[in-house]
Amino acid sequence: MARTRLLLIRYTERTAFERPLTSGVAYAVRVLRSEREEFEKQQGWTIKRMDTFEHNPVHKDEPSPIEEEYAPVIFAQDTVSHVISLDMLSGKEDRENVLRARASGKGVLTAPFRLLKTNRLGVILTFAVYKRELPSNATPNERIEATDGYLGGIFDIESLVEKLLHQLASKQTIFVNVYDITNLSHPISMYGSNVSDDGLWLVSTLNFGDPFRKHEMRCRFKQKAPWPLLAISTSIGILVIASLVGHIFQATVNRIAKVEEDYHGMMELKKKAEAADVAKSQFLATVSHEIRTPMNGVLGMLDMLMDTELDVTQQDYVRTAQASGKALVSLINEVLDQAKVESGKLELEAVSFNLRAILDDVLSLFSGKSQDKGVELAVYISDRVPETLIGDPGRFRQIITNLMGNSIKFTEKGHIFVTVYLVEEVVDSIEVETELSSSKNTLSGYPVADRCHSWKGFKTFNQDGSTSPFKSSSADLINLIVSVEDTGQGIPLEAQSRIFTPFMQVGPSISRTHGGTGIGLSISKYLVGRMKGEIGFVSIPNIGSTFTFTAVFGNGSSTSNEHNSQQMNNQPNSVSSEFQGMKALVVDPRPIRAKVSRYHIQRLGIQVEVVSDQLQCLSQIASGSKIINMILVEQEVWEKDTSVSTLFVNNLRKLGCGFQSKLFLLANSISSSRANTSTDGVSIPSVIMKPLRSSMLAASLQRAMGVGNKGNIRNWELPSMSLRHLLLGRKILIVDDNNVNLKVAAAGLKRYGAAVVCVERGKKATELLMPPHQFDACFMDIQMPEMDGFEATKIIREMEHNFNNRIRRGEVSIEAYENVSNFHVPILAMTADVIQATYEECLRSGMDGYVSKPFEAEQLYREVSRFFPPIPDRSP
Repeated sequence: MARTRLLLIRYTERTAFERPLTSGVAYAVRVLRSEREEFEKQQGWTIKRMDTFEHNPVHKDEPSPIEEEYAPVIFAQDTVSHVISLDMLSGKEDRENVLRARASGKGVLTAPFRLLKTNRLGVILTFAVYKRELPSNATPNERIEATDGYLGGIFDIESLVEKLLHQLASKQTIFVNVYDITNLSHPISMYGSNVSDDGLWLVSTLNFGDPFRKHEMRCRFKQKAPWPLLAISTSIGILVIASLVGHIFQATVNRIAKVEEDYHGMMELKKKAEAADVAKSQFLATVSHEIRTPMNGVLGMLDMLMDTELDVTQQDYVRTAQASGKALVSLINEVLDQAKVESGKLELEAVSFNLRAILDDVLSLFSGKSQDKGVELAVYISDRVPETLIGDPGRFRQIITNLMGNSIKFTEKGHIFVTVYLVEEVVDSIEVETELSSSKNTLSGYPVADRCHSWKGFKTFNQDGSTSPFKSSSADLINLIVSVEDTGQGIPLEAQSRIFTPFMQVGPSISRTHGGTGIGLSISKYLVGRMKGEIGFVSIPNIGSTFTFTAVFGNGSSTSNEHNSQQMNNQPNSVSSEFQGMKALVVDPRPIRAKVSRYHIQRLGIQVEVVSDQLQCLSQIASGSKIINMILVEQEVWEKDTSVSTLFVNNLRKLGCGFQSKLFLLANSISSSRANTSTDGVSIPSVIMKPLRSSMLAASLQRAMGVGNKGNIRNWELPSMSLRHLLLGRKILIVDDNNVNLKVAAAGLKRYGAAVVCVERGKKATELLMPPHQFDACFMDIQMPEMDGFEATKIIREMEHNFNNRIRRGEVSIEAYENVSNFHVPILAMTADVIQATYEECLRSGMDGYVSKPFEAEQLYREVSRFFPPIPDRSP
């Protein structure tokens, strides 16, 4: 209804110039008695009586009485807007007009009456609007049944005739009277001067398009009778005027009919567009499903192949195949996201997550490429940013991955630097950063595009550079500003205006050289907007680019108990207890790079001091004022002068403090760290490869210093025997009609020590999961023959409900079932459908989670382990 009204408003405004002789256009909709209550709720007003308004405007708000049907006005031009909400069927003239119009299918005129508000004499031309196209021989009952509403054009007779006389006979001195002679015994004067009849009147018939009503026009000279020749010519002129008046009314009738036809055309186009949008979504979902299903088998089998004994060449082949498969899945995800953006169906989660863990994961994703290129890759997060935030971690990761992925593609030297601050922190430091801005104060020493220009124009900042009060962070909301700075090739000036346009590349050779669809940035911009933020960039060709965005999150540190927490992938421990109280020296002449190193080392609970060269480092140690447990030397410092580095190591030995095992080299490139295996016969320190991140840094320090668990932090860094204890004793059912998927899922879960049972039908799953049973969890495919995953889950939940009721009634003893008083097996969907509707249907059917294909073993473990509380070792 609102859509229809909007279409009418726009059409009426744009075509008003085509109806210069109408006083207004209004549209009334047909409403049955059974529909009245819902209709009034939708409109926000009550249907009013027309006759009350006509005779007593003081009581114009009196509701229309109960009738079989109503015709309330839902749209009217400003000139007649006072008729909105009035029931046209409650007015005598209007009711007759409406009923005749819908039964005949033709335009119908009212008898002349005094118009509301202006009190001038006028008529209404009414057309019925039908829901569908009707044949010309349709019966009145068929037309009534198909009626959707009524379109009316209002004419002020006096203004109409005066305009015509002014246009066609402004030089003539004549009187014109117009009458409605439908009732000959009582003609109604519609326009005229009421001059007495002296027999000199010329009478002409007028045709206004309504065969039911008859009209005539009488004209005469204002003074004496004219000469015969003039009288003849004047008579001809009057006949022309009369025919023109009739023609104008006829044209108006045709125009209103055209409006009705256009309205039906627009509604038909709207239906086709909606159908096309649904078809596109279904097509994309189907294609996604059909590609994801075999890709799950391909990637899963490749992952299993990596667990076998392979030589170096074979491992390289497998990794290449895995990377290609994941690139295809990423492409599918981007196209699906773009479709969701266009349809407005992309939803954001609100769960607790660790921002630092997410950025560590993204660093891991790009670490190999950055090391191969020798590009410095680093992340710095302000201490004022809370440890836990509330928002959508997946979509935040997607934005960061898109921006960093572009930087990795187009950067061959220098650095890529990601920073995260509170918005107010950046505002306070703008002047300081501007004063210190120089090539020596960048991460790698290469010049960069000034990041301050990347947020130029953000509404988050006022014109004077300060933050808007409502944009600043508070106890409940955290407003972050994230920048991704690189020293790449930059964006050509002529391409910068279209950088956020979907499917647009900087140049035709970009997609061939670097790959990609050109929609990552457009999706990122949309996601940033959904996070109540803004995104911008600054880029200088051959210097580099800086992309900056803001995003608003909830403060998870203060309200973590009120939200669903999400155990993030590979989330490190906040502080490793074995490093608490230790002290470290960082040798680095670059302030920003040293700041990044300090940040990551301090995350492990280590106190950090920074010196600019090896001599200062030796002075600190020789003074003996502090016990230094480890020294971390930047690769640039170590390789600058090999003689100085040799002397440095020899002096450390002379101190006799055993620093050789506690000396570390922070290296950027794998090739350089391997090449420099010695310095004039002196072994180089243990190498810590960048980019720095807490898990990798902790593992390196633990291995070199002989503390803790030797750095086996992440699941995939654990020995295979350690992995086998994580799900040891858990019995898990996998249901999928695809044999390859069963093999992949079973192998992945067995890697963690689970006992796995596989079935290919939903019906078989309902038999195995009938309470009581010994299963701890179930992975359920959705699309299966005979009985799909949704139906199977509903049946299982119903069986559990009935069995639990029997336990509560005492019909079943819980002692016989290991004291389980409430059966509810966690069921997680396994599907290649990644649209929101599928996820919602999973929850409605009673499922507890969702795993999208293609999946990895660690993903299966992470999802199912959420339902298993820490328990004693259940191994026999």
